[in-house]
Amino acid sequence: MAKEVTASDAKLIQYLNEAYGKEKQLETALQAHILMAKPRKPYEKKLKEHLRETKRHATEVKKRIRALGGKAEEVNVPAPVVDVATKGQEIVRKGAELVRGQAHVVRGTGEAEKMLKNAKTEYASEAEEIANYRAIEALADAVGDKETAKVARAIRREEERMAGFLERLIPQLVKAVAQDEIPSKERGSAGAKARAADARAKSSSSSSSSSRKPSSRRSSSRGSSRRKATTRSSAKASTTSKRKIGTSARRKTGSGSGRKTSTAARRKRS
Repeated sequence: MAKEVTASDAKLIQYLNEAYGKEKQLETALQAHILMAKPRKPYEKKLKEHLRETKRHATEVKKRIRALGGKAEEVNVPAPVVDVATKGQEIVRKGAELVRGQAHVVRGTGEAEKMLKNAKTEYASEAEEIANYRAIEALADAVGDKETAKVARAIRREEERMAGFLERLIPQLVKAVAQDEIPSKERGSAGAKARAADARAKSSSSSSSSSRKPSSRRSSSRGSSRRKATTRSSAKASTTSKRKIGTSARRKTGSGSGRKTSTAARRKRS
């Protein structure tokens, strides 16, 4: 008689199936990465070791799924339903994983760049797996499943060790990429000196430009003052000229009127 699956078991099976699918996916990726890591023997050795761990993790997780009354599926399924993954889905999944593995083989440019890209992908995968097993462990503790919690804790610790290895490896691979693809004059102390000189040149140029701007403003201010003074002088000259013209006109008018009065007086006397 089949074991009755409780709500807590169904949720554990869901999380375990997610972890199981990730382990099977990584098997394909690691096989491709191992082929590319041959120039770096310690890295190649660690990948081979972790591939064996990954296969063992999948086996252990599969056992726990069966013990809880479910069936291990290589796809993310929420419950232990036997008929969820069909043969067609299985073929599509394996084909997709094969394509991903081949893509990993041709990625990047130089050997160091390819290994760096793979290491970053592996590091991200380890972070996801650590999160998966931490969630399984916490849920198992919450529902009192000591055996599942124990398995999840043991696998998580191995994933954390692999993540630590990759965390130390990535800076080394970055240095290898720099040596392969960046000229020596732009690396190390030579590169630092060049950057410092460039920074000083930019700073000097910026200071020179800033010092010229106030001078330009002062020149503009002086020019504006001169224009205003010239305008005021012209206005004064114009006012003076108008006054002179007005005075001269009044004098002429007064003189003409006087002459007309004298002539009229002489005519009356005569």
